[in-house]
Amino acid sequence: MENNTVFVLLAGGKSERMGMAKGLLLYKENFWILEQLNRIAISTITEVFIGLGHNYEEYLNKIPSFSEAKLHFVLYKNLKIRVVINKKPEQGSFSTLQTVLQQIPKNKSVLINPIDIPILNPAELQNIIDAQNQIVLPNFKGKNGHPIKLDSEFWKPLLLLNPTDESSRLDLEIKKTIPSQITRIAVTDSCILKNLNTPNDWAEFTNSDQKLP
Repeated sequence: MENNTVFVLLAGGKSERMGMAKGLLLYKENFWILEQLNRIAISTITEVFIGLGHNYEEYLNKIPSFSEAKLHFVLYKNLKIRVVINKKPEQGSFSTLQTVLQQIPKNKSVLINPIDIPILNPAELQNIIDAQNQIVLPNFKGKNGHPIKLDSEFWKPLLLLNPTDESSRLDLEIKKTIPSQITRIAVTDSCILKNLNTPNDWAEFTNSDQKLP
């Protein structure tokens, strides 16, 4: 049976503090965004939607298959990849999320992860994929992180929010949700909390030489 959850990888930010597009940083001689896809490919996910905005031309130039993926799904390992470009990235990351969600079938659950948060180990990632509720959150020592799984009945109303409104944020929408509709999955992988925003963050992460089991 085909997995009913699609992955949303958000890489539309300016990356001002990093000084370059985060997804194009080199990780073990590979672009970081491709390393993230490699981690997703180990799971039962079969479709990935990549949201680009600022720096999208650089992504398309350095990873030619992404240009083709703007038009239709392209195959990367066992994944079908689509690239969606937010033409108004200055409206913020929520607008990139909305732009991507508009392209996803309305009966699908989505698993959302920003490019600057490393995707956790495959076993615990699979636990999040398999869990069923309106919202599923990984939790490390009492702190929620990413990726966040959203049922279609939760994410469809997000399309109606005004992206220019400061209150249009995923975290605020989650806070409005009744506790019974939220499942928290305890994980042992602290990477769900990382934010690789600066060169120092990146150096610390890469020097730790984190590897998949």
